Amino acid sequence: MESIDLNSHELFINREISLLEFNIRVLAQALDESLPLLERLNYLCISCSNLDEFYEVRVASLLQMVEIDPNVISSDGLTINEQLERIAVKAHELVAEQYRVLNDILIPAMEQENIRFLRRDSWNASQKNWLEKYFNEELLPILTPVGLDSAHPFPRILNKSLNFIISLTGKDAFGRNSGRAILQAPRALPRIIQLPVHDTESGPYDFVFLSSIIHAFITDLFNGMTVKGCYQFRVTRNSDFFVDDDAIDDLMLAVEGELAMRNYGDEVRMEIDANCPEETVNFLLARFELTYDRLFMVNGPVNLSRAQAVYSLVERPDLKFPPFKSNVPSAFGRNKDYFASIRKQDILLHHPFQSFTPVVDFIRQAAKDPDVIAIKQTLYRTGVDSPVVAALINAAKAGKEVTVVIELLARFDEKDNIGLAAKLQEAAAHVVYGVVGYKTHAKMCLVLRKEGNQLRNYVHLSTGNYHPKTARLYTDYGLFSCDKELGEDVRRVFMQLTSLGKVSKLNRLLQSPFTLHHGLLKMIEREIDHAKKGKPAKIIIKVNAVVEEQAIRALYRASQAGVEVKLIVRGICCLRPGVPGVSENIEVRSIIGRFLEHNRIYAFMNGGDWAVFAASADLMNRNMFRRVEISFPIIDKKLSDRILTDLQRYLKDNSQSWLLQQDGQYHKILPGDKPLYQAQAELLKSFS
Repeated sequence: MESIDLNSHELFINREISLLEFNIRVLAQALDESLPLLERLNYLCISCSNLDEFYEVRVASLLQMVEIDPNVISSDGLTINEQLERIAVKAHELVAEQYRVLNDILIPAMEQENIRFLRRDSWNASQKNWLEKYFNEELLPILTPVGLDSAHPFPRILNKSLNFIISLTGKDAFGRNSGRAILQAPRALPRIIQLPVHDTESGPYDFVFLSSIIHAFITDLFNGMTVKGCYQFRVTRNSDFFVDDDAIDDLMLAVEGELAMRNYGDEVRMEIDANCPEETVNFLLARFELTYDRLFMVNGPVNLSRAQAVYSLVERPDLKFPPFKSNVPSAFGRNKDYFASIRKQDILLHHPFQSFTPVVDFIRQAAKDPDVIAIKQTLYRTGVDSPVVAALINAAKAGKEVTVVIELLARFDEKDNIGLAAKLQEAAAHVVYGVVGYKTHAKMCLVLRKEGNQLRNYVHLSTGNYHPKTARLYTDYGLFSCDKELGEDVRRVFMQLTSLGKVSKLNRLLQSPFTLHHGLLKMIEREIDHAKKGKPAKIIIKVNAVVEEQAIRALYRASQAGVEVKLIVRGICCLRPGVPGVSENIEVRSIIGRFLEHNRIYAFMNGGDWAVFAASADLMNRNMFRRVEISFPIIDKKLSDRILTDLQRYLKDNSQSWLLQQDGQYHKILPGDKPLYQAQAELLKSFS
């Protein structure tokens, strides 16, 4: 039999198209009538904000690469321009579907529930009077239209801001008439306005888009002139930025400088009202140096993701997911003495099914405990008013040695992290920004406690961020332990991050960019060896993305050897399953449900003695080679068995699972004649 070249482009799926496929699966949730109506609106808005980020980061990156070297080939054999062409087709299909779902499905369904988006032509007299007053008192004083002429050049358009281009005739007080004006809606203004109940025709949840109000009263801004047309548009810009590692003396100052320019990066996309005349469209395209493949003519508000505000404005619990109360493990005991509890046993938390509160309380207790000498913590995303940061500040004020490694380059959280760093430094905590050139993405907390004549290390390691709000929305694992070798490994990693020196040998942790990639490949090869010897062999991996080519080829070899490979991949997957002679033994599924699947688990059968690792890292090049990541073993068999049981739940899901096909498309699994089974619902039930 002729050997198959595992480097063949045909064996890889394009990562950008795979990411768009994820967005299609998110949008499909908005069509699922079994879900509460306002949650369906939420999924629509999430798919829109995801697409924003896709253009801000991924498309922007490809456009920059075209300028550097247009001949670069992706793992699936496409040039950059070919990728951009395919992205344009897929993205336009996605946007058309987003507005169809809004206009034809969700808006009519919400009207049935007396939640109405009122168009200008449907306002009654009392509503119009109220909106005119709102315009005059709340909007008119802060709106600044700019007439385009030689003294008023085209204004700088903020990234993703709501704007209007207005066509005019007539002359103003100075005899000017350029024929066009630009109006930018200030970001402070709400994009959706809730109307009060005026009369029997009004409902409790009547809403009007800000764009509709401006359209209705735009003539008030141009006294004595005639408004021929007013069309909303929005420009998406490159929001990624580059910090030259070799040319900076102070990382914080460099990041602050780049942040100031983020709103004015290169234009990568324009959305504009579908009714806008071709002449005006071409004028804007020329102004922003954009081509038609990055133009989106939309039938509705250009800033569709802002409709998410309706969710919190409408007090209808029957149209939302039922509330749940996160469980606090009994292992912590009634007195919540975290140190005593952790000394007895390792404790595993599974968020959001189990509460994040013990993580915060653990740090708070460490801050107050007179026997605690030092606390070391990594922070990637944690929120502006973080209770974790508050606890660290209190610890520093109490005289503890507090060291915090803050990642300033956590995308879209840079500004918040700069503010948190300043607060911690004011409290006399030691703040460092990790290693220049490598994002610190590891999730670790280390508490050093004096117990008798010895120092004991208590650790919390996690697959997710120290962010209480996202811990209610993202699925993640967190491990408490005082295992001696594990604690020593964590201490050594912190030493690497805060000082200089060679890489220390780690006993239990795998760490990127040093041992994680090699360690995972080694465990895959071990399963291949077992399969070749006729022993049972199985790999289960649950991550957010599978991109890294060496790992994909290793999984192909595993499949060829007869290893059963189950991949649960939320988003991007470049591995192509079901290819004869290559990947028949690989199944790839994606779970899209109430919670964002975020935990990373690498599980290997290991001859029946399962090796289960949780990690901060996905199977991506950046996580393996350009970030500081950790993967930690689940040593306690009860806990590793619990994770394996959780994985089986996901593999059994027949309601929120999508199977990746050989052609790169995803098909949703339907229960058919079998009882409906939802992994997330079962987990909620098991911890309730």
